[in-house]
Amino acid sequence: MKYTTVLFDADGTLLDFGRSEREAVAEAFSNIGVETDGEMLDEYSRINDRMWKKLELKEIDKDTLMYRRFELFFEKYGITADAHRMADEYLKTLSHKGYILDGADELCKRLRGKTKMYIVTNGVKATQEKRLSLCGLLDCFDGVFISECVGIEKPQKEFFEYVASRIEGFDKERTVIVGDSLSSDIKGGVNFGIDTCWYNPSEKTAPENIAGSITYVAKSYDEIYQILTKGDTNLEK
Repeated sequence: MKYTTVLFDADGTLLDFGRSEREAVAEAFSNIGVETDGEMLDEYSRINDRMWKKLELKEIDKDTLMYRRFELFFEKYGITADAHRMADEYLKTLSHKGYILDGADELCKRLRGKTKMYIVTNGVKATQEKRLSLCGLLDCFDGVFISECVGIEKPQKEFFEYVASRIEGFDKERTVIVGDSLSSDIKGGVNFGIDTCWYNPSEKTAPENIAGSITYVAKSYDEIYQILTKGDTNLEK
């Protein structure tokens, strides 16, 4: 097998974060007396995505992100509520929302034993560990690296240096990262100098400034499996 180490992103790659987020936000808001509708949940998701992009660019720190996204949401809708309390309520609720994407468990089980596999994820330790445990995925992996424990987030090179230093026999030439985020997973892999596999089931178009740096593009879990086990470079990039 070409790759002896595979780094898998979690949310959006193996876990259904969209479902988890919507359920957790709606429930957490309800718990503090704020009722939401579909449009409001969509707006929260957009705000949250913008804040995570700022974190990846080091424009804000994680502690600020945790409550500032709710401050912005409350400001938009004229809601009077405590953003810090909401942040705590949301994380508590989110930790109980672990859903696996259809086919992800089969992919992990097919790969188990063929290569070393690790999860590399941005997020809060307690929340991510609980969600991964609920999905029943942890048995397939040799380890989990969470940004809160590492002390820095993807796509920073230091995150990957930390990961590499804790994997015995790590070899950049035989390592690949699989993820759905161009700004976090793919950019991080490129920055660190390892192969990248962009999981792109929606068949989005990558911006020109990064498209040429992507090693593989996979539209399905079966394509990911074929790439990892055969090193097939003939798939569409």
